[in-house]
Amino acid sequence: VQLQASGGGLVQAGDSLTLSCVASGRTFSSYTMGWFRQAPGKKSEFVASISGSGGSTQYVESLKGRFTISRDNAKNTVYLQMNSLKPEDTAVYYCAADRAFGHASWNEYNYWGQGTQVTVSS
Repeated sequence: VQLQASGGGLVQAGDSLTLSCVASGRTFSSYTMGWFRQAPGKKSEFVASISGSGGSTQYVESLKGRFTISRDNAKNTVYLQMNSLKPEDTAVYYCAADRAFGHASWNEYNYWGQGTQVTVSS
């Protein structure tokens, strides 16, 4: 599985942004998809994940209500809708694929995209 993330950019605090991640292959719907982020000088942080069918989602507690993960299996794409962005959301955001649902550690995911930079100015 190859993953290509996009949609990052420079925004102001309070703005919204939607990230996309397109996957190659015909088995996209069999993978749980996740988003992680890594800020400068910090460890990778789990953001959210969604099951292959889209019926189950998981979020880091601190981002619930502001970020929404979704997927379109017909387009092999997973999205991360980010609202009310804050400067502390500044990070490189990565999408990842996992064969199982429920994992929140980066080393449990099998495939990774290249990352897209999100910068939130105050």
